[in-house]
Amino acid sequence: MIIGIDGGGTRTRAALAADDGKILGMGEAGASNPLTQGASAAQRELETAIARAFAQAGQPRVRVAALCMGLGGAGQARAQQELVAWARAVLAERVEVVHDGQIALAAGTSENWGVAVIAGTGALQWGRNRVGETARASGWGYLMGDEGSAFDLARQALRAATQSADGRGEKTNLLDAILHFWKLTAPRDLIPHVYRAGLGHQDLARLAPVVTQCAEQGDVIARQLLDDAADALARGVAAVSQTLQLRAETFPLAATGGLLLGARVYRELFLRALIRHECVCAPIEWVDAPVRGAARLARALL
Repeated sequence: MIIGIDGGGTRTRAALAADDGKILGMGEAGASNPLTQGASAAQRELETAIARAFAQAGQPRVRVAALCMGLGGAGQARAQQELVAWARAVLAERVEVVHDGQIALAAGTSENWGVAVIAGTGALQWGRNRVGETARASGWGYLMGDEGSAFDLARQALRAATQSADGRGEKTNLLDAILHFWKLTAPRDLIPHVYRAGLGHQDLARLAPVVTQCAEQGDVIARQLLDDAADALARGVAAVSQTLQLRAETFPLAATGGLLLGARVYRELFLRALIRHECVCAPIEWVDAPVRGAARLARALL
């Protein structure tokens, strides 16, 4: 058997499959980004997701033939080496650790070339051309980048809301919507809630649906924030396709992440932004299960 894993800043999904690629069982657990969660916590969630996949399949837990982990925060060589050593010791004979863009591309393109874009808790654009050259954009993490992600959108919404409360910015329904979402009574209640409660970036990212709802209801500021975020994603796709010399042709696009998949208005703005940045993408695949790409890559290890 083989295992594919999709792990990010919000949740982890494991797919147990036969060596012909047929999915036998699926399991879920919490966040497994090794950079933000730490190696021990990430490994614990990976173990949990795998155990649940075996349980759903009705199979006894065994060491598998091959394992591919696609993890946000695993793009660095040191993190990959540590995870490979751990996984070979306890999980599988053959192990590969890749970042989440690679499994999204494998899940969303038939020939495993083109560009993948992720807009979930974080954001990333990654691609491969026909000759195997690769390039990436964004994926710098929530402090230095991740423009177009749920966290970045939530942070921009908080700024717009507090500026509205002060009279420094335009009035926006985001202020009342955020207060309602967090069950707060006054704008100044945001300070202890955000800082004293020690909210993590994953917690702040959960505000993103509030922004998309306000935009759908006609709030001008929320709509502008969404448009800016979508433009940032498209700029990343354009940068990757330019580096890989894909701009002269139509190239496949695999798009995934909770923010993109969960908000129709955001998808529409993103598609318009691709046109503005002269990205001709076809087919465009909305990937709701990147873990299947991880299973595909695990099978290739055989």
